[in-house]
Amino acid sequence: MTELSTAAAELTAGREEADLLGVAVVPEAAFYGIQTQRALQNFDLSGVPLHHFPQLVIALALVKLACAKANAELGLLPEVKLVAIQQAVQSILAGQYHSEFVVDMIQGGAGTSTNMNANEVIANIGLGFLGKSRGSYHYLHPNNDINMSQSTNDAYPTAVRLAILLQHSELVSSLSQLSEAFAVKAGEFSDVIKMGRTQLQDAVPMTLGQEFQSFASTLAEDVQRIAGLTELLKEINLGGTAIGTAINTDAKYAALAVGHLSELSGIKFQQASDLIEASSDMGAFVLFSGMLKRLAVKLSKIANDLRLLSMGPRCGLNEINLPAQQPGSSIMPGKINPVIPEAVNQVAYQVIGNDLAITMAAEAGQLQLNAMEPLIAFNTLESIRMLTKAMQMFKQRCVVGITANREVCLAQVNRSIGVITAVTPLLGYETATRIAKTALAENCSVLDLIRREKLLSEEVLVNALKPENMLGL
Repeated sequence: MTELSTAAAELTAGREEADLLGVAVVPEAAFYGIQTQRALQNFDLSGVPLHHFPQLVIALALVKLACAKANAELGLLPEVKLVAIQQAVQSILAGQYHSEFVVDMIQGGAGTSTNMNANEVIANIGLGFLGKSRGSYHYLHPNNDINMSQSTNDAYPTAVRLAILLQHSELVSSLSQLSEAFAVKAGEFSDVIKMGRTQLQDAVPMTLGQEFQSFASTLAEDVQRIAGLTELLKEINLGGTAIGTAINTDAKYAALAVGHLSELSGIKFQQASDLIEASSDMGAFVLFSGMLKRLAVKLSKIANDLRLLSMGPRCGLNEINLPAQQPGSSIMPGKINPVIPEAVNQVAYQVIGNDLAITMAAEAGQLQLNAMEPLIAFNTLESIRMLTKAMQMFKQRCVVGITANREVCLAQVNRSIGVITAVTPLLGYETATRIAKTALAENCSVLDLIRREKLLSEEVLVNALKPENMLGL
């Protein structure tokens, strides 16, 4: 048999494993086991496996190691098994075996399939370090050893919270960088006079810099708010096991496990004061998702504004130019579309939809558990991932390359009826209204009308229309 055919045979060969429902065949090459195999057959829903979120795989591994360390410290787990678990987890943290975390993110069972996928993979990797074959669970067992003193109902929610915390730092970094990119543009455009608009109608003059600074400021607000909400996710129910009563655990176990998880992750976790409440309540996820929705709404509004300000180039506002990224039409030569802001809009809509799904899933918990947590985990992690990528794209492929059409902006100010507001205190509201109405009807300049009727001296008029007097500079 050739080397290639031998490898193919190993991939297609299977090993028998047994569980509550009987015996099933697991691929020989797989590091997962029978319960993961059953989940693969049952749940082919989102097409998104656990390893799509590397932080979740890492979080699961860290939770398992923290629990193993606590059990070993209490004399419940032999040292040889702890070493095998440590070696297995370290290999996962190093980026190996992530592809073995294969269960669909959306699953029935409140996350049991995810928990067992982790238990089985860690057990089988550990068996290799012990010199034993995969599936030889009497040497290192997924339930008895890897899942010792745990339930899916405390290990899985803890891992999900940790995964969000691990992923959120990149989100905050991307948000900070996007806000700063707008602030840089605000400085660049600080002397570009343009018309401000309310309800899509001419309002009063402003600078393009002021407009871009408002984008920077609204995003900067959310940096601290998102960081603050993560404190809620640091309260965990690890040690509560099935429903929060801590059944099958040593009295000292929970504090030890939480302590080890804090040390391993570098995140200061604390055990919830009411483990039964913490096992069923999804309030922290609802609040955090709501904050992600708020950010999505802000990003979409900014994207819409950039699309409006850049529309044209000949027959629209044309106040700014977005960097061209690709041809805009298969039929209209020369057309360039605002594809980056459009993509940001679509990400925002998806995140808003995810938030609704999270809200409904949180509401759907019954009694001592919320079985819908896999959907909460999937949508929260996906919202963070999409927002992070969208903000990176927005900054790199749009914001940093925006330029101003200074002459267009100034010409629109000079043509606008809105400048009448700057001299209204000098003319009075009634006279200013008449001038504005006449200028609109005769399609002439407000300033020319004021000069023609000699309503104000040139010195007073010029002073009133100075940028620093009109713009609050």
